[in-house]
Amino acid sequence: MSIYRKDERAGSEQMTGLAFGFRRAELVALGSGGLYWPEQALLVVSDLHFGKSARLSAVGGAALPPYETRETLLRLEADLVATGARRVICLGDSFDAEGIAEALPEEERLWIARLMAGRDWVWIEGNHDPGPVDLGGTHRAEMVLGALVFRHIAVPGAEGEVSGHYHPKARLRLRGRSLSRPCFLVDHARLILPAYGAYTGGLRSDHAALRALMAPEARAILTGPQPVAIPMPRG
Repeated sequence: MSIYRKDERAGSEQMTGLAFGFRRAELVALGSGGLYWPEQALLVVSDLHFGKSARLSAVGGAALPPYETRETLLRLEADLVATGARRVICLGDSFDAEGIAEALPEEERLWIARLMAGRDWVWIEGNHDPGPVDLGGTHRAEMVLGALVFRHIAVPGAEGEVSGHYHPKARLRLRGRSLSRPCFLVDHARLILPAYGAYTGGLRSDHAALRALMAPEARAILTGPQPVAIPMPRG
C-alpha cells in the first residue's frame, strides 16, 4: 500500500488517501471515508444517512445538531472536486429513513441535484431506505463493475464485494491513549466501507459480526487527514 496525493490546481487543497489493490482494481481509500477508483473515475460512498437529525427529532430521539446533511454534502462536494469523479455509487442508507428525501429542505435537495448533474449516479438500496426515486439517477439492489460487485450488506462467501452497512471503526492504543476512528476493512475477498455521513456512529472491528466476515489477514484503513493501514483489530 502507498500514499496517494493529488493536486487539482496549484494552491488547491490536496486529496490524500491510501492506494491499494483489490481484485485487480487499483483503489484509493480517502481520508473522508470515500473510495475512489481512478480507472473508472468512480467515487463510492456508503451510509450517508441524510436527514438523521430530523428523523430522530420527529420521533423524540436524541437531539443532534440539525446540520449533519449539510456537513456530509460539504464533504461529498469536496471529494467530487478533488477526484474529478464522473461516476458515483452510493452504497445504500443514503437517507436515514424512507420518505426523508422528500422532507429535506429545498436548499439541500437542490444541492444534491447539483452534485448529481452531469454524473452517472447510482443509488444502491439500503435497509433504511429503498433509494430516493424522485431525485433521479439509477436505482439498483446491487451493481457489478468489472471484477467488483457493489451492494449494501455483505453476503457471506461473496468474492470481490464492496459494501457498507456496518459503519466499521477501529480502536487502537497510541502512546498510552486509546484512539477510535471510522475505517475501511479489506481482505482478499471483500471491502467494507465506513459510514460517510456525519453523526453515524460505528461498529467496532472486534465485533463478532465483523470478525466472522473478515479473513484473519484483514486490514483496517483508518480514515482521517492521513489514512493509515493496520492489521484489523480483533479484540
